[in-house]
Amino acid sequence: MASLNQRPIVAIATAPGRGGIGVVRVSGPHLGPFIYALLGRALEPRHATYCRFPDADGNAIDQGIALYFVGPASYTGEDVLELQGHGGPAVLQQLLNRCLTVGAAFNIHIASPGEFTLRAFLNDKIDLAQAEAIADLIDASSEAAARAAAVSMTGSFSKCINTLSAAIVNLRMLVEATLDFPEEEIEFLEKYQAHAKLVVLQNELAEILSASRQGVVLREGLHVVLAGEPNVGKSSLLNALSGQDLAIVTHIAGTTRDKVSQVISLDGVPITITDTAGLRDTADTIEAIGIERTWAAIEQADVILHLSAVDTNHLTLDPYIQKRRSAKSIVLKVCNKVDLSNKLINGSNDTLLISAKTGQGLDALRAKLLELAGWNPGQESPWLARQRHVDALIAAQQHLTQASEYALQKDLVLDLFAEELRLAHTQLGLITGQMTPDDLLGEIFSRFCIGK
Repeated sequence: MASLNQRPIVAIATAPGRGGIGVVRVSGPHLGPFIYALLGRALEPRHATYCRFPDADGNAIDQGIALYFVGPASYTGEDVLELQGHGGPAVLQQLLNRCLTVGAAFNIHIASPGEFTLRAFLNDKIDLAQAEAIADLIDASSEAAARAAAVSMTGSFSKCINTLSAAIVNLRMLVEATLDFPEEEIEFLEKYQAHAKLVVLQNELAEILSASRQGVVLREGLHVVLAGEPNVGKSSLLNALSGQDLAIVTHIAGTTRDKVSQVISLDGVPITITDTAGLRDTADTIEAIGIERTWAAIEQADVILHLSAVDTNHLTLDPYIQKRRSAKSIVLKVCNKVDLSNKLINGSNDTLLISAKTGQGLDALRAKLLELAGWNPGQESPWLARQRHVDALIAAQQHLTQASEYALQKDLVLDLFAEELRLAHTQLGLITGQMTPDDLLGEIFSRFCIGK
């Protein structure tokens, strides 16, 4: 576990830009003397105090609300001061500078990204899954994702993990106690119904894993790139899916010169749709730059919608797209402008027929995108999850499966059975932070915004 830096920290806790309210937050042990030096008065804990925020000459930088929370009854578990004033960038910067000037005598320094939440984690105010949920709530791009992140933040996900961990520990205790009596190893399974208990654990873990996979889809969504030759209707499709006139649509080939992206919500799942420049040979320098950006977008996409129109051939560009796509990406062929054809056009298993203009086939396309994202419309996740959570659950599942195989062997090797239970328990501990390497903590909290 990482050691807690006891130096007080300070940062602007509200988003950059102008706003009605701006907050400067300070956290650290024993902030009382600093507060008196900064404001010229003491503050009553857990009471909102309206006061001036003075500069070095006693003139008001701003005036607003000061809130003082005495640790451990605070967000970070330390003393916390919040100065809530007006949200102008210049005012907040002056107030931050004043805190640093006065705080020099108290060893106060600027907070690192996520350091307030890191301290809350290290002071056992929240676990690691809850800390990640705070960042995920801020970043949520759909109502469903925000709801799921809020559930995770309250500890619902962690409670499920902790309950499962406790059950595994209980079974481990029985196993390891039996190890002290080798003559009883053969009777262990029947005596304690170990295999039946293990099956229950496996079923509970499978349910948590299924819900967590849905949570990952809600959090990460899908990055979809529209690719194809000029004038096949990529921009029209972006506008149709987003419900907005985001991209310029004309009959002139090469109208789109740069990427245009929009996040849409399909059944609560965030889908990032990126329109790109049409792929073709060109002598136009600006268009050529746009086409290079198209290829770069293709290389990073989760799903590539390879568009053609009724009078174009998918096969022309398909080998090039297949070569440039990443190993994890999926190419979905889409034939657009079917409303312009006078003859019956039959789709195939790997080609969807649509009309971005009339809306024909768009519902089927939306359903296909949700399917590719791994979303089950009938099972909304009760919490938001990250891929690292799913990876840990899969690893724990594999250890329980191995333990079950040992349990079914005629000659039970009890110490191997116990070891697999221990490894499964360790994987679950990675989710909540009970067993977390310091380098993982650094990676997680460095992605937070400063002031949170």
